[in-house]
Amino acid sequence: MNPRPVHRLPLHPWSLQPVNWHALFKRLVRPWLLALLFAGVSLGATAQTFPSKPMHVIVPFPPGGPTDVLGRIVAQGLSEALGQAAVVENKAGAGGNIGMEQTARAPADGHTLAIVPLGNIAVNPSLFPNLPYKASDLAPVSMLATVENVLVVNASLPARTVKELLALAAQKPDSVSFASPGAGSQAHLAGELMALGAGVQLLHVPYKGTGPALNDLLGGQVTLMFAQMSSVLPHIKSGRLRALGVASLKRSPVMPDTPTVAEQGLPRFEAVSWYALMVPSGTPREVIDRLSVETQRLFARPDLKDKLAALGMDAGAGKPQDLAAAIQVETARWAEVIRQKNIKPE
Repeated sequence: MNPRPVHRLPLHPWSLQPVNWHALFKRLVRPWLLALLFAGVSLGATAQTFPSKPMHVIVPFPPGGPTDVLGRIVAQGLSEALGQAAVVENKAGAGGNIGMEQTARAPADGHTLAIVPLGNIAVNPSLFPNLPYKASDLAPVSMLATVENVLVVNASLPARTVKELLALAAQKPDSVSFASPGAGSQAHLAGELMALGAGVQLLHVPYKGTGPALNDLLGGQVTLMFAQMSSVLPHIKSGRLRALGVASLKRSPVMPDTPTVAEQGLPRFEAVSWYALMVPSGTPREVIDRLSVETQRLFARPDLKDKLAALGMDAGAGKPQDLAAAIQVETARWAEVIRQKNIKPE
């Protein structure tokens, strides 16, 4: 009698021979672990050796203005703190957009930084349809300084408050005009924001620069203007201009008796100028954090605060996430104004 056949399941190819787990680990797993470890070591080494060469601080405007002043403060301060030279490069043109483009295209290693006004990061991406850079091309490091803006009118105007001014505008649409140094400028957007909030029509009169705009305001050719406090304070003190409201959420210590625009029927109205320090996106987080810490330490110095105050600026250094949040808020605010008023660059 033949024995009963035994039926065996077919063997899986991998089970034809014992698995050599050690060899499998060496062949498949260890290369990935080594790659991850190397990446971590490289990032750590980058932060420890930074800066390894001279740094370049790009200022997107000509020498002499507030952006240039801040650029030279940052360059000198970081050079002393990090033990490496820092060179200021004025890359003026196209309203600051040329300097921003060069920063965005620079190597993302922390050796190229830029002094970035609010307009170039939170306004121009919405204003210019073919901007050569995106806001996401730049990474925030720290807020550097803020500048108070104030609503001023010619002293001959009968209005002495924002409510009285807006009442005049409501009675005769487009009879109240406001000056600005150009379409899309902070002064222009602030005037349009006030008009939208109050539901009135204001006539925008653009000029080629703050100087000519201010001259016509002093001469009575235009009704009002939002201007940086430092540029109009002498005329307010002389009585040629009247300050109706500060364009921030808090009263200014320089003019404590002047109420904010927000206090006078336009809640949450805010149009504050500021300048920030940014680097190309992709810069290692460790490098950004180190630059931010040194910048915060620099702008916390009492002597530097006094120097900025004399120039009409308040030191405002903060963490990268604070600057990122400010950019997000400002971008949303001004993009809506640009959309509703159909503002086009000149």
